[in-house]
Amino acid sequence: MNPTSPTSPASPPPPASPTAQASAPARAGALGATERGTPLPGGLKQRHLSMIALGGVIGAGLFVGSGAGIAAAGPSIVLAYALSGALVLLVMRMLGEMSAAHPASGSFSVHAERAIGPWAGFTAGWMFWTLLCVAVAAEAIGAAAIMTSWLPGTESWMWVAVFMALFCGTNLAAVGNFGELEFWFAALKVFAIAAFLVLGVLAILGALPGTEAPGTAHLTGDGGWLPNGTEGFLVGLLASVFAYGGLETVTIAAAESERPRHGVARAVRTAMWRIALFYVGSMAVIVTLVPWNDASVVKPGPYVAVLDFLDVPAAAQIMNAVILAALLSAMNANIYGASRMAYSLIARGNGPAALGRVSGGVPRRAVLASSAFGFLAVLFSFWWPETVFVWLLNMVGAAVLVVWGFIAAAQLRGRRRLEREAPERLTVRMWWFPYLTWVALAGIAAVLLLMLRDGGTRTQLFFTGGLTLLLAGTGYLRQRRTGRRGVPAPR
Repeated sequence: MNPTSPTSPASPPPPASPTAQASAPARAGALGATERGTPLPGGLKQRHLSMIALGGVIGAGLFVGSGAGIAAAGPSIVLAYALSGALVLLVMRMLGEMSAAHPASGSFSVHAERAIGPWAGFTAGWMFWTLLCVAVAAEAIGAAAIMTSWLPGTESWMWVAVFMALFCGTNLAAVGNFGELEFWFAALKVFAIAAFLVLGVLAILGALPGTEAPGTAHLTGDGGWLPNGTEGFLVGLLASVFAYGGLETVTIAAAESERPRHGVARAVRTAMWRIALFYVGSMAVIVTLVPWNDASVVKPGPYVAVLDFLDVPAAAQIMNAVILAALLSAMNANIYGASRMAYSLIARGNGPAALGRVSGGVPRRAVLASSAFGFLAVLFSFWWPETVFVWLLNMVGAAVLVVWGFIAAAQLRGRRRLEREAPERLTVRMWWFPYLTWVALAGIAAVLLLMLRDGGTRTQLFFTGGLTLLLAGTGYLRQRRTGRRGVPAPR
């Protein structure tokens, strides 16, 4: 369906043409049961979805935040990224199983509502929406900082306004425009990380002019594999977990692609090599080529440190350009993901109906609301940088773990129902169900317990816990008031 006039989720859809009626079953299968009244038209091509899945794992946190993890864990950061990557892989497999069976713009929020209850879908959905909007603000601030370093005479707020207006406008247009922009952002990130890995491997082999193979000197020397002991490894493990946030967006985008089930299945099945190559592989290259305790690993960053070691001209500025692309890509994707999550929640009666109206095939009011919240968070960073903005950051500090917990719980409860009622939809299956689902839940719980060990992460955990309880309580009261008990079974 491609509506030409605003359509409210609360009102019945306009009469469809014979062509639209013929394609209705396919479109209904691409959406959650509660979203069928006002489906969004598919506008993402398969190449868009493939590149979003490929580049979506490469975030600014990988280029910048990994330095602190390396400084804490030393060479064992490779194992830390491998372990946290395994946890993320299990989460993505579970989410892929549910999303391939029922692609929906609300993704895991719809699955949680279907398997656990409306309060769970409400909590997971609005938690993720808040996380994405605050992330948009943080990314806009980071991108503005790079621009002001290049153009010292300019103001940070000016760049923030430009970026927010640009990506709000992109997302207000047809979804294909978002897909095309994200395609090229992702292509740039993939090219950059691939070039880094190729140069790094050649340097490790001693195949680059002027370089000698370092062997295992930096892996076994400088304190050994665990230079700061188990404590340092745990700090690195905790840092690595949060570098993977954002992988969930591909399952949201899949609902607006040409072949939703195929796209989700393909993205999930290739997640393993993408995580192994981009994250674990790059960490292995870094700690093999440069000493883990080199000051440059933290600032200006591990990737710059390696490029400097290889005598790449203007290494810092090259990485700043890549980081800027990663930040802008994340802004674009997060505004998109937040708007679609808000649209899905509103379409299911979990938000103000006025924001759920669709025009030109895009939930434009949801885009505006999501962008406005992100911009407001930026203003908080200028007005109250030490109070309100820090509170916002703390409230979403552990939000991704809450979302992962809902994904695991929903898959655990929903798998048996799928096997009974629609086994043909299980085109992607969780490995060794239910044992690995329980392993994933245990892993999530272990990370939450690790957060209690440090003062900073403990504060984030408490703030996020408070937001979770507030949303869960609100969702439960709404569920009691409306009498809803769950999503209808698929047909």
